[in-house]
Amino acid sequence: VPQTPDQRLEASVRLMRQAVEGWKRRVGQLRRETYALYFACRDPRVPWYAKFFVACVVGYAFSPIDLIPDPIPILGYLDDLVLIPLGIALALKMIPPAVLEECREKAQALIDQGKPSSWVAASVVVLIWLGFAALAVMLIVRALSRSA
Repeated sequence: VPQTPDQRLEASVRLMRQAVEGWKRRVGQLRRETYALYFACRDPRVPWYAKFFVACVVGYAFSPIDLIPDPIPILGYLDDLVLIPLGIALALKMIPPAVLEECREKAQALIDQGKPSSWVAASVVVLIWLGFAALAVMLIVRALSRSA
């Protein structure tokens, strides 16, 4: 059945809206799961190794500073698009199902109130960057002193 250009445009717009709604739904789910992990990290029924991994994932997800800055082309968004969802998926598998369900309920209540941010995690990321900067300066100084 031949379509007019307007019908094709409307169909394209409809598909785009569906795609955007799907992404919004998925982002909302990731957000809820991140908050659930935040609560699971504090639950005594969660094994210590899971708490450690969850703390790293949640701290990084809530950190206002990225390990790979977003202005770096492609790599800057790699952590947001791949590393954080992958970390969340792995962390969810480490949490006992009953604990996870309780934490999801708490997370849903928290979403309505606002979100926490982890300044401790941000500080760790800043320290890592400062460490890399210090290492780079040290290597440059060493290379310059050998050539002199």
